[in-house]
Amino acid sequence: MRHVAQDGEQHPHERGGRRQRFFGHGELRLVILDRLRRNASHGYEIIKEIENLTLGNYVPSPGVIYPTLDLLQDQQLITITDEDGGRKKIAITMMGQQWLERNREQLIQIHERIKARCVGYELRKNPQMKRAIDNFKAVLDLKVNQGELNAAQLKHIIGIIDRAALEISQLD
Repeated sequence: MRHVAQDGEQHPHERGGRRQRFFGHGELRLVILDRLRRNASHGYEIIKEIENLTLGNYVPSPGVIYPTLDLLQDQQLITITDEDGGRKKIAITMMGQQWLERNREQLIQIHERIKARCVGYELRKNPQMKRAIDNFKAVLDLKVNQGELNAAQLKHIIGIIDRAALEISQLD
């Protein structure tokens, strides 16, 4: 099962035309093996599980998943078997479980980072909150990154942000 890798990753967070990577080098392999540790699966199901894990913040494309699965199979960390109907069943091997265990600390760090990146997900689903956050970021970008600010103006902006954060934290 060989597939040509394509840049088809779907990221809701893009900066300057470049896509922000959700996973660092080798991390997607760990996440896939962790998913397979629970039970054997199919490629599409792995994509859906990662989407659910990241609360929709990252949806790996088939052009990302299948080459990664090919690599894991080449490394003997998974097996891929044909099923009726042309689907392929993907399962973790004993070697894959051992590799996952050896990299357990990194996997914990990945899950902590995913959790941190997903904070605020429910807030961003609210259209008014999303509009307000986007408006805030745009105004801040215009003032700080594209304008000439002196130290007093920067200090004033920081004060406004700190006061807003304090006010929000004190809401009942």
